[in-house]
Amino acid sequence: MGNSWRMDEIYILVKGRWTHLDRAVDKSGRTIDFLLRARRDTAAARHFLEKAIAQNGVPQTVTVDKNRANLAALQAINAERETLIKIRQNKYLNNLVKQDHRSIKRRVRPMLGFQTFRCARIILGGIETMRMIRKGQMATPKRSNPSAAEQFCSLVA
Repeated sequence: MGNSWRMDEIYILVKGRWTHLDRAVDKSGRTIDFLLRARRDTAAARHFLEKAIAQNGVPQTVTVDKNRANLAALQAINAERETLIKIRQNKYLNNLVKQDHRSIKRRVRPMLGFQTFRCARIILGGIETMRMIRKGQMATPKRSNPSAAEQFCSLVA
């Protein structure tokens, strides 16, 4: 496909325990996918990657930081594929994703964590959806220029 993804995670406090939010962003900064997980292990990373690939197609290259779970999940996926996904492991190449994390951290930090995992999933999903709308990732009919609020409300209808 010729696309390149960058994967990273941030930690979110849920019911006094740290969970992590996996995120993938493409080379131009568009959000590929996100998933809140209770554990940071290879199974969780693989689930996230398989979900992202199923919805967005197979990337040519994936850049990850030094997280061993992401690397192991990518290697397991590559073991089952004919066309391999190129893996780049460099923490500085993920700066694009780190910058994109800022908006989520800015919203979540004043909340001092979430009371339930379900609530965290719903609120983070809404935050991510609004970010995707602002980035212009939502398809709109031609010759219409709805506001971000109108686009978000159209998802409910």
